[in-house]
Amino acid sequence: MKHNFLVLIAIFCFAASCSNDDDKVAYAEEWSYDGETGPDYWAEIEQESECGGAFQSPVDILQTQTDSTLQPLDIHYDAGIKISNVVNNGHTVQFNFESGNYITLNGEKYELKQFHFHELSEHTVGGVHFPMEIHLVHVSDAGKYAVLGVLTEESATEIEQFDFLDNYLPLAVEESKTVNNTYDINKVLPAGRQYFTYTGSLTTPPCTEAVQWFIFKTPVEAPVSLIEDLRDAMPAHNYRPTQPLNGRIVKESV
Repeated sequence: MKHNFLVLIAIFCFAASCSNDDDKVAYAEEWSYDGETGPDYWAEIEQESECGGAFQSPVDILQTQTDSTLQPLDIHYDAGIKISNVVNNGHTVQFNFESGNYITLNGEKYELKQFHFHELSEHTVGGVHFPMEIHLVHVSDAGKYAVLGVLTEESATEIEQFDFLDNYLPLAVEESKTVNNTYDINKVLPAGRQYFTYTGSLTTPPCTEAVQWFIFKTPVEAPVSLIEDLRDAMPAHNYRPTQPLNGRIVKESV
């Protein structure tokens, strides 16, 4: 996740209020998910980044440590908050929120900036990918990151909370569409809020470390039609391979 697109672009809406803008967005061509600009070369391409760091993301969730002291996530998502626009930045499709949704971690507020998609999932469980992973990216006033990861399973039926989103797809690379409508992002989260957590990094350049990750243990169902439309809009397999834990412990809430 590139720093500038996470913060400034780094999200869901009703189709009736969306317009089709031809506004172009910044498209970074210097890195990709394939070949000589793929993940194996990010540290070389983005020399001022942390992509070669020791505490990178994503990771394989295999051995975990149950921690009964982990508290339920303190999530404050308001159904009345607007999505400003949806963007295809060349690496992912991303919906951007106006201010008002946030989580609180250790007494500090992290505002939800955007959510975006990876296909297949970036985090794996026991080495197994899910069809898609949704990242909800939060930033504190101090510039610290916290990301909620939602793993998905395929559903053959239409699902209301995802239907509106599919109305904006596919987007051409560099294309942005105005949304300017409200959406209850709570509907995207699983009913079960237990999670895996660890400290890692952004999963795209500049691979900034000290990111607090929370991966929901329970996947949600997403329509096959949505996954297919995202696949058409995004680069093939826009996920970074899992990274070594290097001594980190993935904790599990109860």
